[in-house]
Amino acid sequence: MKILVFDIGGTEIKYALCDGNFTLTEKKSVPTNAHEGGKRIVERVVEIAKTFDGIDRIGISTAGQVDSEKGMIVYATDSIPGYTGTQIKSIVEAETGIPCAVENDVNSAALGEAYFGAAKGEKNFICLTYGTGIGGAIFLDGKLFKGCGCSAGEFGHFVTHAGGKPCTCGGSGCYEAYASSSALVRAVTEKTGRSLNGREIFAEFDNPEIRSVIDGWIDEIVVGLKGLVYIFNPSLIVAGGGIMNEKYITDEVNKRLQTQLMQSFRCVRVEKALMGNDANLLGAAYIASNI
Repeated sequence: MKILVFDIGGTEIKYALCDGNFTLTEKKSVPTNAHEGGKRIVERVVEIAKTFDGIDRIGISTAGQVDSEKGMIVYATDSIPGYTGTQIKSIVEAETGIPCAVENDVNSAALGEAYFGAAKGEKNFICLTYGTGIGGAIFLDGKLFKGCGCSAGEFGHFVTHAGGKPCTCGGSGCYEAYASSSALVRAVTEKTGRSLNGREIFAEFDNPEIRSVIDGWIDEIVVGLKGLVYIFNPSLIVAGGGIMNEKYITDEVNKRLQTQLMQSFRCVRVEKALMGNDANLLGAAYIASNI
C-alpha cells in the first residue's frame, strides 16, 4: 500500500510517502500560510496530492479539534481563519478520488508513538505535547478516547490555578498558561528582563537565576500531571515537544511526580516522545491504512 501523509501545522504542512512497512520517504514541507485560511490550506493539500501517482490512501494529521468519522474540523482557533467546519475528507476525496482519513495532530502523534515509538505495547497512556500551548491525547484499553464531541484530551485547558493567569482560550488558570514552553519563555523574561528562546534558556542552565525559573516551571508541569494521573491512572505519560529533548526535564518530572503520588499510582513513568516530527505522519498513515 502506498499512502501519502500530511501534517498540517500552523507554520508548515509536512508531507511524505509511506509504504506498507510504515517507512517514510520523500519527506518535504511547504509553508502553511495559515493567514490565507482553511479553504486555501485544503486546496494546497489537494495540489500536492495531485503531483503523486499510484497513491492508495491519503492520511492527514491536522491542528484543530477533529471529527475523524466525518473528517472535518469541529473547532479551530483564529490562528487558521475559517478552518472550523472545514470538510477536509470529503473535499480531498472529491478532488483526488483517493480514500482519505483525517485526525487531530496530537491524536496522530499518540498513535505514532503507540505503534512505532515510546508507547509501543502500552494499552493505557496519555500523550502531551509542550509547545506554544499544550496538546493532549488519551489512549485507553488500546485505542484513542475521543469524547462525545471528538475533543477529549485538551489538557492545556485543564485548570491548575483557579482564578490564575489569563489563557488564549478566554479562561484563566489553565495548565498551558503555566507549563507550556512559551510559559517558560515568559517566566524567564519576567525574571531576567531578557528575551530568550527555549534552546538559549537551557544553554544558560548553570545560571542560578535561570535555573530557579526552570525548576519552578517543572513544578508546574508536575502539578498538571499529578491531576491527570489521578484521573486516568496510566502506565505511561509520553511527553512531546522540542523542549522535552532536555533530559533534565523528564528526569526531574519523573522524580518529583513519584514523590507526590499516592503509592498505588506510582506505577506510572514519564518518557519523552521518540518519533519526533515523524509521529504525526506515522499516526496519520496508520489511520489511513485502516480505511
